[in-house]
Amino acid sequence: MRLAVDPLFEGLARKQVRASKLLQFSAQSARIAPCLMDERGNVVTTTYTSYQMIAGNLTTSLERVSEQPDVARETEYYLANIGNVKTIDDFFADARLYNYAIKAHGLEDMGYAKAFMRKVLTEGIDTDDAFAKQLTDSRYTDLVESLNFSRNGTAATSFEKAQKGVVDKYTRQTLEQNAGEENSGVRLALYFERMAPSITNAYGLLADDALAQVTRTLLQMPDEFAASDIDKQAAAIENVIDIKDFQDPTKLSKMLERFTALWEISNSSEPYDPLAVFGSSSGYGISSDLLLSINTLKLGGR
Repeated sequence: MRLAVDPLFEGLARKQVRASKLLQFSAQSARIAPCLMDERGNVVTTTYTSYQMIAGNLTTSLERVSEQPDVARETEYYLANIGNVKTIDDFFADARLYNYAIKAHGLEDMGYAKAFMRKVLTEGIDTDDAFAKQLTDSRYTDLVESLNFSRNGTAATSFEKAQKGVVDKYTRQTLEQNAGEENSGVRLALYFERMAPSITNAYGLLADDALAQVTRTLLQMPDEFAASDIDKQAAAIENVIDIKDFQDPTKLSKMLERFTALWEISNSSEPYDPLAVFGSSSGYGISSDLLLSINTLKLGGR
């Protein structure tokens, strides 16, 4: 007697051998159509070439962003004033400092939820029941690590991680957002490059909408895959991808070469919203339950 098999996963099982082989591609084979020609013979930049231009010399790319007038102006203000902040109240009282730090951590779309952010910063991350530790989104713990008033008190903003560390994060966030205005595939690739090394299992990929989209593109999985059982999704991913490869810059680079080539094939001639997977500007994966919880907070955020 043959057991019934979910048709979606039966199809995925057949694809996994092919996907596994595709992930073992060489650097040369990854360069699928690195550039295209239009009808006049002019070179058209692709997702692959755009990503390589940025990632190939990331230091220079970041320097260009830091020199943009608006970025330079806000960074100068932040560095000149953050050291004067001694309490959480001081931090929330200065909108420019607050907005800069929130954007630096990819939380710009949550900036309006000051009561929520106050609770995150007030409780810190040193206890298991701290609010930030209860959230699956690591951006909140990263924010606390940068500005740990709970642990360091009035000295919280004196550390390099609260000053240059936040500036570096802000510059990188701006770089990725700027790239996304031209091509969301490039933004996804830059984001995956930054975040993937911290991922330890397939559930970490699935918990983040942007990382999940890159993964599905890499493995050529259908949209229906995202609606299937989470444990089956994780198993299917781990059957093909060795998560430890994210720690290897060479292997990660090859994965992103493949991703950008596949993204170009699927999206080059189709209209798309370059920020859809990240929310309107920088947030992503914000559930309705989370938004509902924000509305129930009574913590006096300004």
